Amino acid sequence: MQVATQSFLRPIGRSIGGLSRWIHSTGTAAANVAAVLGAGPPPEPPTPSPAVRNMHERIERRRKQADLLQQAKVIRNAKDGKMRALRKRFWKNVSVQEVDALEWDMLTSTQQATKQHLIPLTSLVCRALDIEKNDDAAAAAAAAETSNAHAAKTTKIRDEITTSVLRYLDTDSLLCWAPPAGQYDLRNDAGESLRDVQKRTTEDMVSFMTTHVWPGIKLVPVLDGDAIVPKKQEDGVREVVQGWISGLTAWEMAGLERAVLAGKSLVAAARFITEWSEGPGGRSGDLSEEVATASKGDGGRFGVEQAAKMVSLEVDWQATQWGEVEDTHDVNNEDLRRQLGSVVLLVSGTGK
Repeated sequence: MQVATQSFLRPIGRSIGGLSRWIHSTGTAAANVAAVLGAGPPPEPPTPSPAVRNMHERIERRRKQADLLQQAKVIRNAKDGKMRALRKRFWKNVSVQEVDALEWDMLTSTQQATKQHLIPLTSLVCRALDIEKNDDAAAAAAAAETSNAHAAKTTKIRDEITTSVLRYLDTDSLLCWAPPAGQYDLRNDAGESLRDVQKRTTEDMVSFMTTHVWPGIKLVPVLDGDAIVPKKQEDGVREVVQGWISGLTAWEMAGLERAVLAGKSLVAAARFITEWSEGPGGRSGDLSEEVATASKGDGGRFGVEQAAKMVSLEVDWQATQWGEVEDTHDVNNEDLRRQLGSVVLLVSGTGK
């Protein structure tokens, strides 16, 4: 038998009874594991790919933009007085009186009493009282011959309302007409297009207002044909309308503001006040009997239903062609009539 002399393992085989035997030339030894001592800082963590990094940057940028827009909205609304925190109110004297008021009977909690849309008549009366109180303060300031700055401050509410409603004169819903009808545009049973109906309806209204309420001025469509930018009325129109608004009582001004905001039309709102107010702005004040007869038109007063249909003419026309959106168009229609109805109740019977 030949023995291996190499230092590494080498098998030497010999068959004994058909079995193989392995012979090793070195002995076994335990492993000597040396401690691992690291040197230097740890490795950098894995970085995301450019695509993932760009996605995170876009998300963060959009989040910041949304935050900035929200902050700007809060600042703007706070400046306009639309989002003032509801402060707790304390009264020195409180009394309870049972009255027949439907809008209060419909409330289910005290919190609902602070929601303007749930108490349209109550909120409108409060608005009128605020204007009246502000007017009295202005009159007292004028009687005391205070400074012009103080007098201007006391008429702030009336001036704000006048400025607000005059903006609608340049975008009045009655003075924005559709383009001429095309071959496939909808027509009514009389063969009229939307533009034809708008023109006929508006001309009757404008004729009454420029003859009996704002004599000497000319109202023209602010959006006509294929124009997309409204145009302003002629010089002098705004001054005449502003003078009429300034002569309204506090109750009439509150009603005018509510009607303008509800119908988006200063012309229709002014006609509405003229028809129903018993103050100086109504037909029983400065208007003659001839005007009162003319305001009835075809025999009926210019009421809530007529006003609502007039300011909703285009919406109703489109709903006829394309269908009505449930819980949207029907709710808006009822709310418009409720708002206009509150104006009628406010200005009727306020004359002295």
